[in-house]
Amino acid sequence: MAIDHTERGFETAIEDSLLAVGRGDIKSKRIAILSPVAWRTPPRAYGAWETVASNITEGLVARGWKNVTLFATKESVTGAKLEGWVERGYEEDKAQIPLVSTCLHISKVMERAGQFDLIHNNFDYLPLTYLPFIKTPMLTTIHGFSDPDILRVYHDHKDTYYVSISDSDRDKDLPYVATVYNGIDLSNLTFREDPGDKLVFLGRIHLDKGAHLAIEVAKKCGMDLIIAGIIQDQAYFDNLIKPYLNQSSVQYIGPVGPVARDALLKEAYAVIHLNTIPERFGLVMAESMAAGVPVISADLGSCREVIADNETGYLVNDVDEVAEAVGRIERIDRRKCRQRVEENFTIDKMVEGYEKVYAEIFRREGKKK
Repeated sequence: MAIDHTERGFETAIEDSLLAVGRGDIKSKRIAILSPVAWRTPPRAYGAWETVASNITEGLVARGWKNVTLFATKESVTGAKLEGWVERGYEEDKAQIPLVSTCLHISKVMERAGQFDLIHNNFDYLPLTYLPFIKTPMLTTIHGFSDPDILRVYHDHKDTYYVSISDSDRDKDLPYVATVYNGIDLSNLTFREDPGDKLVFLGRIHLDKGAHLAIEVAKKCGMDLIIAGIIQDQAYFDNLIKPYLNQSSVQYIGPVGPVARDALLKEAYAVIHLNTIPERFGLVMAESMAAGVPVISADLGSCREVIADNETGYLVNDVDEVAEAVGRIERIDRRKCRQRVEENFTIDKMVEGYEKVYAEIFRREGKKK
């Protein structure tokens, strides 16, 4: 039976797992972190899965894990041991065929599976297809189901270990070990008590994320809007975003890395996050709150788990509700925004959660011997 982090017995079971494995011994276990190769790990700007894989890796190292290996592109940056066969991410080097780089990367990791006590997969469903051919246990953090059809792979491997990144983003037929919320690096997010005077949209430029709705909100409120993010759907951008851009009231500044993102959030009165599909976790929401910026979000998916409604932002159902919520932003205590992140969504908090999951996996694996 899967252990859910919301059950009262979870902490007790984890303590038993830590005792069974040995608190000191567990940090000597050989851990392989499998990151995607679309972008560098950590990414220069966009790259959510690479960001999380990097934060897990660096968090483990910081907490004293002695044998951590990050499998990522060759140019990736880490305090752990780095292994890679793909020079640059396929999104950054368009000469590559993405599937070729993906297959090469994953297969090379699996060739070395026997050198590790656990493989922590952050690269979706494809690594699961290697499970019948390796003896090393694999933990897969499910960062989202990109298409319902990939569930065929997950359902075919119910005897492995899964973690969800929010309680809302779960498939009812999968056996999860726990939910572990994503953690962000607070060192590159400056908390500011004084608000900026602009609305900000930060995320993928795609219908799923609703940048066009942020434009509608800005018009209703008579406020300037800054849009930042990678263009993932060019037709969507050309038809629903570009016609409304100008040099003053609605600006698009492209994708932003950590430094530019921090500067952008300084200008933010509020972040508008009007996802049109259920959110899986929403790093942008946590990053915004870490800077003290309230978030107004569609009440879909994990948004209710990340935002404390009426305390660190507002959950809404339509554009009219967003405009009304903008008028109430001054009621939000920006210090509470930062506090919510510090208590729930830091790297250390995330890695602490994964340490417990690892201990439980090693306990279960020990019972098989």
